[in-house]
Amino acid sequence: MSNFDQETQQRIQQWTSNEYDPETIAEVKKLIDQNEETELLDSFYKELEFGTGGLRGIMGVGSNRMNKYTIGKATQGLANYLKKQFPDQQLKVAVSYDSRNNSQSFGHLVADVFSANDFQVYLFQELRPTPMLSFAVRHFGCQGGVMLTASHNPKEYNGYKAYWNDGGQLVAPHDKNVIKEVDAIQSVSEIKFERKAENIELVEADFDDIYVAANLKLSINPDAVKAQKDLKIVYSPIHGTGVTIVPKMLEAWGFNNIHVVEEQAEPNGNFPTVVYPNPEEEEAMSIAMKKGEELDADVIMATDPDADRVGVAIKLPSGEYQLINGNQIGSLLTYYVLSCKKAAGALKPNDYIVKTIVTSNLFSDIAKSFDVNYYETLTGFKFIGEVMTQLEGKEKYLVGGEESYGFLVGDLVRDKDAVNACAFITEMCAYFKNEGKSLFDVLLSLYVEYGYYKEKLISLTKKGKAGADEIKQMMSDLRADLPKSLGGIAVAEVRDYQQSEATDMKTGSKTKIDLPKSDVLQFITVDGDVISARPSGTEPKIKFYCSVKETLSFTSDYGQISNRLDDKVTQMMADIVKD
Repeated sequence: MSNFDQETQQRIQQWTSNEYDPETIAEVKKLIDQNEETELLDSFYKELEFGTGGLRGIMGVGSNRMNKYTIGKATQGLANYLKKQFPDQQLKVAVSYDSRNNSQSFGHLVADVFSANDFQVYLFQELRPTPMLSFAVRHFGCQGGVMLTASHNPKEYNGYKAYWNDGGQLVAPHDKNVIKEVDAIQSVSEIKFERKAENIELVEADFDDIYVAANLKLSINPDAVKAQKDLKIVYSPIHGTGVTIVPKMLEAWGFNNIHVVEEQAEPNGNFPTVVYPNPEEEEAMSIAMKKGEELDADVIMATDPDADRVGVAIKLPSGEYQLINGNQIGSLLTYYVLSCKKAAGALKPNDYIVKTIVTSNLFSDIAKSFDVNYYETLTGFKFIGEVMTQLEGKEKYLVGGEESYGFLVGDLVRDKDAVNACAFITEMCAYFKNEGKSLFDVLLSLYVEYGYYKEKLISLTKKGKAGADEIKQMMSDLRADLPKSLGGIAVAEVRDYQQSEATDMKTGSKTKIDLPKSDVLQFITVDGDVISARPSGTEPKIKFYCSVKETLSFTSDYGQISNRLDDKVTQMMADIVKD
């Protein structure tokens, strides 16, 4: 402990004071007595902060861990802030939780603290998806909400997503202001833990029907669903909340041939059948893929534990199944929504779509071809939700998404919604099947029309304080020595979202980027290829989003060009990440 800085030592000492319960004190003393210096440092070297996904961390004792006290402190800080922002009102919040270990007890803890602060609390009686929490905030007219989840992180993690009165996650200035309120809490005695039962109302299962009915009104092609009602659907909730509502939603839509993956149907915070409960990972989708192959499914889908992300596998002409990435899913959804609305004469001049800065430009190419406005936001669906709120009543949101498997059709919520996306992916599949096309056929036709965009996400994991420092240094080194070429192709422009400026690499001239500051560097080549470097806000990772493009004149060239683009990504990345 003597090697630790003074602030870390003070935090450790504070957590062994009698402000804390005996179990917590015993756990901290055990770490000290067993000389677990690395664990002790990682647990106490900082306070947990709100990132792009709110509060998220490993469960355990300490200021940098998810536990009764960090969650209690966050909730008290949020309560204090809401009181200041909405004075003289009966304050209301909604609280939900996923299948993770401790999520239910953490959810009840959050409800207790809000109730002790005289808030009316709408607490979900059972685990439900994140998008339903966003829907509940709006439905009940709440000033805020909290979802207990660490989304797709490994089982050791839990998290706390905080929501504003629009049903969207906290954005500026509220995110930073809540942190100030949390930091202002100096003592555990300031946290009101005593539950006031009369202030808590349970949200029961009949609320599902309200959410399902609202989504069903958004359906674009109910006739296609009727014609393809026996479409063979394989779905896995990956031990999460999706099992409570996705099958219900698909049945309400009119589908009657739904096969839930039994091995992953039961909610379980240990996620026993996967390494990471993340549908972006091939391994997490493998059991669903196997079942899909056995049944000769039309579409295979899986959602993450809080059911805000969805992974999809589609059938190839060969009869094999292929996972498609978030950019491909989002592009298909964008094309489906816009083309069908245009065919129905329902596109309006004030319609728009939204994508993030690291999401494929295929989204915006499709929007432009339909004369539909598009907006770009920083990474994180909360920024898409912010655009929706800003434009509410002026322009009409149709569809939006991000490469990390988060999508939303229609404006019922202000967060990504895998339940809503599952319904639309299935409806889209039915619609195109009715026309004699597979989703793979449609994807290839998009590449022929707009160019073959190939995207790849490369993540480097760097754990603990040492890892965080290393990631910081990598970004610093990139800024200090901007690459002039990538894979032998000249870099035309560098966008530094931390500095809010874009640099023309040929002339050196700079232009302002009109987005909030964010630690993202983007390199755009003369060919229009893009590599974006971004430290994750929710995981110990630095992420590189690669997007390369080539003309696809004939669908028969797809495989050959795909391999060529893979090589291009490898060569470009060699100039970004030096050994």
